[in-house]
Amino acid sequence: MLRRLVLPLTAPIGSVKQISSPRPDVVLTYDDGPQPGATERVLSALAEFGCTATFFVLLGRARKHRSLLREVADAGHEIALHGVDHVRLTSLRASAVRRRTLDGKRELEDLTGREVSWFRPPYGAQRPSTYAAIRSTGLESVVWNAAGFDWEDRPARDIAARALGEVHSGSVLLMHDGFAGPGDGVDDGPEPTFDRGEVTRLLCEGLAERGLNGVSLKDSLREGTTVRRAWFRS
Repeated sequence: MLRRLVLPLTAPIGSVKQISSPRPDVVLTYDDGPQPGATERVLSALAEFGCTATFFVLLGRARKHRSLLREVADAGHEIALHGVDHVRLTSLRASAVRRRTLDGKRELEDLTGREVSWFRPPYGAQRPSTYAAIRSTGLESVVWNAAGFDWEDRPARDIAARALGEVHSGSVLLMHDGFAGPGDGVDDGPEPTFDRGEVTRLLCEGLAERGLNGVSLKDSLREGTTVRRAWFRS
């Protein structure tokens, strides 16, 4: 098992945290979906402003809401893996992380008919052995350098304003189109009540006013390159 977790010497090291591009791109990422009643509204707002995004989905939800998953893909957005559930990977052995992540990648590719390239660990929690396990599956670990803190129950306008205050050209922005709960293996308290579609509409409007493009990670790399940094937290 140890040999399978060792990265090739030529593999780029570090989690993707931002991008470098000649274009004023901000990478929009959404976690914890698909979630009926929220994901559709996010998709509508993105379409209104011509933005694309990378959706880091939970496999259990993708299985349950296959038609909604297809809506995300058919709208031109990128599908990535957030996990088979939302359990913190640092609570698991590296061998279990590798097995769960590899199985999740394969099943999500079967569901979408598309290659899955990116993985975001739940809560951004990873240690060196966890990171190596993720990379050994052929996936790249993606984190973030800006967030709207939309796991807190605050007005949509406040959440969008906080996100806009953190982003700049090259940012990878963490947002959510769902809220993980007991069905995803965790209990993080009551779900926020704000409209996630309204947050996205205000966010995209604000980006446009600042001359920034909201794009998926895949779209950002048409002209840009990834910037990687060591990222380890429990």
